[in-house]
Amino acid sequence: MQNRREFFKSSIAAASLIGIPSLSRAVPQTTTKTILPPALKKGDTIGLITPGSSLFEAERVLIEATEKMHGLGFKVKRGKNIFKQKGYLAGTVEERVSDIHDMFRDDKVKAIITIRGGYGSAQLLPYLDYDLIRKHPKILVGYSDITALLIGIHQMTGLVTFHGPVAVSTFTDFTKKYFYKVLMSAQPVGEIEDAPYEENLQSTSRIYTLRGGKARGRLIGGNMTLLQSTLGTPYEFDSDGALIFFEEVGEEPYDIDRMLNHFKQAGKFEKCKGVLFDKMPSVKPSSDGSAFNRNISLEEVLKMYFKDYNFPVCLGFSFGHIKHKPTLPIGVMAELNADTKKLSILEAAVRES
Repeated sequence: MQNRREFFKSSIAAASLIGIPSLSRAVPQTTTKTILPPALKKGDTIGLITPGSSLFEAERVLIEATEKMHGLGFKVKRGKNIFKQKGYLAGTVEERVSDIHDMFRDDKVKAIITIRGGYGSAQLLPYLDYDLIRKHPKILVGYSDITALLIGIHQMTGLVTFHGPVAVSTFTDFTKKYFYKVLMSAQPVGEIEDAPYEENLQSTSRIYTLRGGKARGRLIGGNMTLLQSTLGTPYEFDSDGALIFFEEVGEEPYDIDRMLNHFKQAGKFEKCKGVLFDKMPSVKPSSDGSAFNRNISLEEVLKMYFKDYNFPVCLGFSFGHIKHKPTLPIGVMAELNADTKKLSILEAAVRES
């Protein structure tokens, strides 16, 4: 979110808020074995949790989240701590971790969806029981701040996780289509259609090809800020042989420059197969005065960074902080065709339950 940088800068002050000391740290142990969670079925129970920010107008938001899950055809179990608040967080680390563990333990819960993102999910990574998650694999869905959980759990357990809508997202026909196809069918999704644009007046793809070509690789990615925050930790995302997808919101072009520079210097583009960005409609110089007297566009920043690479790069896909978004499985094989501006999911992301 737009104020995430302020949260990171105040990390020392935040230590008094998050309640870490009574938890034991997990021993970092990454795995290379891919685990597919069981497929979701209509009538299944979905667990709702708040691993990051607390809910504002909590009762109203919970009603909205519950109604949307019911409308999709599912029952709901609410985390026992979802109304908790500790400053800007949805409770202490212990409380938020407890809700995640409860959902993975409960055999009646077939999928876990976060109610919202915000800030704070990365705090939980050292304290999750990865053996528990590995032994009870199930669908975990979210985006934005939830990227930390999606990437951390995938790296530590091999479980395929899902970058997709949170419970209070706008479930358009496009969003529902890929939510169902990815999570309820043990078949590859194949090519993802272009998302609707300007109330279905779209006549051509609005995806922009920065570097042409076609490549296959494991799909991995999420919010740029949260992906950057994994660097140098046991939960660092593995880009070797991967198609990396990035989404971001509310930053200026120089912020994207800074993050891409970090990724480049960390070697994240050396062995990847391709890169794709979402539309990033809010990534532009600030309307109330940009950080610099002169500025450049997001498009110019991306051209600067990827001009010397040989893999395909596209800008303008629909995922992240945007109304129409497909559910993208992290850890399965996909193909990016930058010439036709298409992303295809080549493997099933769930198994028969």
